[in-house]
Amino acid sequence: MSHPLRLLCLALSIALGACDHATPPAPDAAAPTAATPPAAAPALGSFGFDTAGMDRSLTPGDDFYGYANGGWLQSVQIPPDRSSWNSFSTLGERALSDTRAILEAAAGNTAAAGDEARIGAWYTAFMDEAGIEAKGLAPLRPSLAAIEAIADKHALAKALGAALRADVDLLNATDYYTPNLFGLWVAPNLLRPNEYAPYLVQGGLGMPDRDFYLEGGRMAELRTQYAAYIAQLFELAGIADGAARAQRILALETAIARVHASQLETNDVAKGANAWRITDFARRAPGLDWAAYFAAAGLGRQPEFIVWQPAAVSGIAALVAAQPLRAWQDWLAFHAIDDAASYLPKAFAEAHFAFHGTALAGTPQQRERWKRAVDEVNDALGDAVGRIYVARHFSAPTKQRAEAMVANLVTAFGGRIDKLEWMSAQTKQRARAKLAGLKVEVGYPQHWRDYGALEARRDDALGNARRASLFEYRRNLAKLGRPIDRGEWFMLPQTVNALNVPLENRLIFPAAILQAPFFDGAADDAVNYGAIGAVIGHEISHSFDNSGALFDETGKLANWWTAQDLEHFEAAGAALAAQFDNYRPLPDLAVNGKLTLGENIADVAGLATAFDAYQLAHPDPGAALEGFTAPQRLFLGWAQAWRGKMREAALRNALLTNVHAPGQYRALTVRNLDAWYPAFDVQPGQALYLEPAQRVKVW
Repeated sequence: MSHPLRLLCLALSIALGACDHATPPAPDAAAPTAATPPAAAPALGSFGFDTAGMDRSLTPGDDFYGYANGGWLQSVQIPPDRSSWNSFSTLGERALSDTRAILEAAAGNTAAAGDEARIGAWYTAFMDEAGIEAKGLAPLRPSLAAIEAIADKHALAKALGAALRADVDLLNATDYYTPNLFGLWVAPNLLRPNEYAPYLVQGGLGMPDRDFYLEGGRMAELRTQYAAYIAQLFELAGIADGAARAQRILALETAIARVHASQLETNDVAKGANAWRITDFARRAPGLDWAAYFAAAGLGRQPEFIVWQPAAVSGIAALVAAQPLRAWQDWLAFHAIDDAASYLPKAFAEAHFAFHGTALAGTPQQRERWKRAVDEVNDALGDAVGRIYVARHFSAPTKQRAEAMVANLVTAFGGRIDKLEWMSAQTKQRARAKLAGLKVEVGYPQHWRDYGALEARRDDALGNARRASLFEYRRNLAKLGRPIDRGEWFMLPQTVNALNVPLENRLIFPAAILQAPFFDGAADDAVNYGAIGAVIGHEISHSFDNSGALFDETGKLANWWTAQDLEHFEAAGAALAAQFDNYRPLPDLAVNGKLTLGENIADVAGLATAFDAYQLAHPDPGAALEGFTAPQRLFLGWAQAWRGKMREAALRNALLTNVHAPGQYRALTVRNLDAWYPAFDVQPGQALYLEPAQRVKVW
């Protein structure tokens, strides 16, 4: 997928693309070796497709998603430790197990050195529940005492600045919020992509979005549960007047929510390109002692920032002055406990999950501790783990085949550009230049991160987490003033996902997604093109979606369209948004076509590109397999890639905050492709039929 803040070099998206093959690994890169040869038979069915998961009693033209996935939907249950379950989850569980083996081996090797020792220490400390129980709240007490000692707003600004981190979790959250007052990321400058800039984004909320504080109905119930959770954490910490503190914190966060930008405003790249000099903050956002804040954050000498939501930054700064110091101290104390809960005794971790997992997302059961430990180690030492993961689980043949698919897909996308009747030669030339400069990296980075300065102890779970957070923050700050590292990865090889980096015109495709059901070396190529091929096409298309199209071939935020061409492109986007607005997964809540537009454009263009690329690779599609023609197999591969289930609470959150439509509607992208209609004999009068003029053609 992609995210509007992918301009921060982080696009949540599943796909890959490039106009050239990835270069050979640098000397410090782990050369992947196949631990086992490619499977002699596909992982799913006889040709790489789950025919048993279909419901052939349904008519494709009336319910294509159900036709492709009805059997699976009836038989599969969401595991109790999950808020949703889908194709990504299946691969995610496999990656968890593979990574667990790496961590346990490192933990058992007490003679290990370097990164292996760090991995083992990290895993051991987090898994040491008895040791964590014995320490109680002691590891956190110095921080709580320092918060209680804050005497004035100047000291408050220093405390807030010292807490600034590169913690805007765009890869693992449905949105990009941070509970810290502000979040920061360092990435190429939107306006000058040959230099780094620090991006400052709105924060301060403990719940996922402003709507959780301002809307009624379910949100009002969640606010009551949130206040109870806040009070519970204070009680567990032995801090008096928890209920009163909770009300102050909720009132403060509600005031913050009122000044926050909405999801749609935040998704507007043009509105985010706000360059502020460091001297501008006192004038444009009075109320916070910015000199003290930036000095404590290690940014006192940084001359310029990109302020993503300027009104929110100004509003939050004003609240620092207007709200009582006691409210801010309570707020800091709560978030310190909440942030540390996973590394504190069981009562804290269970309370944290009861609110964040069950109340917010509807997940009944917390995941096993080892699974949480894998996530923790990946967050802290992901490249060190990834280097071992790649050597064990990613083969050279898989990499080569994926790169060959990429080449076909880029060629096919170029052909689609050439065939656009509505686009002028001038704009086509710029689009072609952008495609020609697109880079892809498959499997793993060329250079691995150096964790030599990061200390990991076998008896200090919370300290490990805090040192890792500070290490990552300082690593980001160290980029400022240096040349752009165009080989940096923003995902781990063991992550089941992929991303587009528009400021670098680059795509990244981790090793872990190159597995069934997305990619299977023993599977029918039509299924592979419908699944991973369309994912690759999707990611290529992100360079040309409603946000990606704003960046030129150098990665600069610049208009390269003629006025008439841009008008046509925006009209197509509006039509696609209107199409998705009509999808209503819940009686009172519909898909937001504008919020999900970038992903939907990438899906339409990506699937169309995959269809074209398959035809390039297979001019003769051959005979049907088990009665399915090659076009049918390709479209069914796409539909099964998006099968999934989601608990209602998680679905409601996603509809408000996620830039992706739910999977069942992404599968219905086929409605916009002319080739789908004859493939399944879809006729007028059937529920999914669109007249040719209603089929949205984007790229």
